[in-house]
Amino acid sequence: MIDANTLRAERFAAGMQALGAIDGEAGIGVIDSLADIAPELGHQIVAWGFGDIYSRPGLQPQERQLVTLGMLTALGGCEAQLEVHIGASLNVGLTAEQIVEALLHASVYCGFPKALNAVFVAKKVFAARGLLPVAS
Repeated sequence: MIDANTLRAERFAAGMQALGAIDGEAGIGVIDSLADIAPELGHQIVAWGFGDIYSRPGLQPQERQLVTLGMLTALGGCEAQLEVHIGASLNVGLTAEQIVEALLHASVYCGFPKALNAVFVAKKVFAARGLLPVAS
């Protein structure tokens, strides 16, 4: 029988593998930034969020990122997380054009101000990756 500490370590290891593949250095940087103030939050993001949820077989990584972009846009005030997840969306194979289209689509449901904030975050990420201008 696997004890709780072993299970905890296995979930974290699976989550770190998924986090690295999806968010890359940006995601790992977020977790590292929590080490001195909220290490358990970092652990839960990795073990539960990425080890248990992101690793599920029901959606492909690109589909998960589109859902994530829509949710973060709708929530508003999540620009730092949007920046990481726009980068993650590119990492899993979405194009800049697909990301902009998803943010345009979100404007119908959450309004222009939130969609504009998201697009400006995307512009920052695209500029850093040499992906401007975006034709859509």
